[in-house]
Amino acid sequence: MISGIAQAAIQTIKVEVNGMVCAFCAQGIEKKMRSLTQTQDVYVDLKNKVVAVQLKDGQKLSHDTVKDLIKDAGYDVTKIETVGDSAQQIRATTRARK
Repeated sequence: MISGIAQAAIQTIKVEVNGMVCAFCAQGIEKKMRSLTQTQDVYVDLKNKVVAVQLKDGQKLSHDTVKDLIKDAGYDVTKIETVGDSAQQIRATTRARK
């Protein structure tokens, strides 16, 4: 029961990004996202061009801030949404699709 409550509180910003073509690209975005104080976990999927930024409990991060960081790094955001899955769950889902 307690884990169900914790799951409901998870907020992850899931971003689809164009322009990531190498591991260095993915590493740069991951490092930038991990440096934010609101970030609990980050997952970058180079093949599917997905960046997932899981927020710490009670933290907020605007979509505009995430878009700006990715654009400043030289990439284009094609879609952004807030989901209730953890970065680990998104990792498992994208790996299952490969």
